[in-house]
Amino acid sequence: MYCNRLKAKVINPKPKIKIKKISPSVSYVNADNGIGFVGADIGIKQAIKNAKKTGIGLVAVKKSGHYGLSSFYAEQAVKNKLMVFCFTNAPAALAPYGAKKSLFGTNPICFGVPTGKVPFIFDGSTSIINRGHIRRAEKLGLKIPYGVALNKHGKMTTNAKEALMGTQLPIAGFKGSGLAWMVDILSGVLTGCSHGGKTKDPFDDFTGPQNIGHLFITINPKIFIGSRFIKEMKKNINRVKKLPKAKGFSNILYPGERKNKIYKKNLNKDIRIPAKILKEMENLNVI
Repeated sequence: MYCNRLKAKVINPKPKIKIKKISPSVSYVNADNGIGFVGADIGIKQAIKNAKKTGIGLVAVKKSGHYGLSSFYAEQAVKNKLMVFCFTNAPAALAPYGAKKSLFGTNPICFGVPTGKVPFIFDGSTSIINRGHIRRAEKLGLKIPYGVALNKHGKMTTNAKEALMGTQLPIAGFKGSGLAWMVDILSGVLTGCSHGGKTKDPFDDFTGPQNIGHLFITINPKIFIGSRFIKEMKKNINRVKKLPKAKGFSNILYPGERKNKIYKKNLNKDIRIPAKILKEMENLNVI
């Protein structure tokens, strides 16, 4: 997708990224329509820098693109012993509560905090399943779970292609719709970027740059209770973990623990790539 957009000249391969200092805590990054990973990486690093100086960093990124996993940026902040919020908007894929047509993106909400051990990192889309899961299912001819998407006629579907042409459903009905709307405001309206369904789909719309916005908020968790913070975090986690376990559960995990265990388990294993995707990579001359 990135290669296609570069060829179509709707991603700037040599962006002149500028950082505007608004205050010691607040910065505004113009990503110059470059690849989202680049602008976002500069944005989170600036937010980390600001928080280390003043206790809090607020950084908006404009004229960016799809930036991948929010947790990648949250992990950078947490490794610097900071609390962090990451927001980004996305192309229309989610129907607002009560509608049957997409308008909001799957607009993820990401929160991270140091714990003294495995970082607490919650990274979840406001749709029931991620857009990427549906695209993967469509590419490999797999079905998607029932109850996560509607076809273009507003009916439930397990067909991935129909779901991509229709709309995904928000988590928790009205609440999920409200959260998606919140992220659209924070990362779209506030940053001066596309919002309200105007963000271009990176796979299908080559009429121009995506103009996606990101918002990073980094906080020094010691600003109120000092070095006690990690001690209190450990107490908080332990109280949850000591609760009586529901049937079928041997442990209560906090966000980030499962991913960390899988990462360590798979670190030295081979990476298996489906034949269809491998062929696409070969055609792009990237392997």
